[in-house]
Amino acid sequence: MQTEPKQMDALALAFLGDAVYELYIREHVLARGLVRADRLHKECVRYVKASAQAHVMQVLLAEHLLTEDEEALARRAHNHRIATKPKNADPLEYKWATAFEALLGYLRASGREDRLAEIVRKAAELTEAAEGGEDA
Repeated sequence: MQTEPKQMDALALAFLGDAVYELYIREHVLARGLVRADRLHKECVRYVKASAQAHVMQVLLAEHLLTEDEEALARRAHNHRIATKPKNADPLEYKWATAFEALLGYLRASGREDRLAEIVRKAAELTEAAEGGEDA
């Protein structure tokens, strides 16, 4: 990255984090042995929808699982003004989801792949637990 990740716009980091999370989740779902395209898409959506990401972000904060820098970045992204109304999400959930995606984008842009993988694994666990397991 040409710009220092801490200096990047929160929404730019969220843009990157969205793509990063989608890829990780697709790999996670494929690793479970699913092969039908319709089922793959449905499974991925339950992880990447705004409500699921918002839940993950709130748990990460509540359980103090983030470093000070990570928490500050997430709060900066959460507090960023939303220019457009989200189509399929509650505005508050959308803001927390944006914070989660910005966190992932920040970790990727910082080259912190191990920490990124750790957060994504935790996110998958939290989503599965909230929905009653992997096959919810």
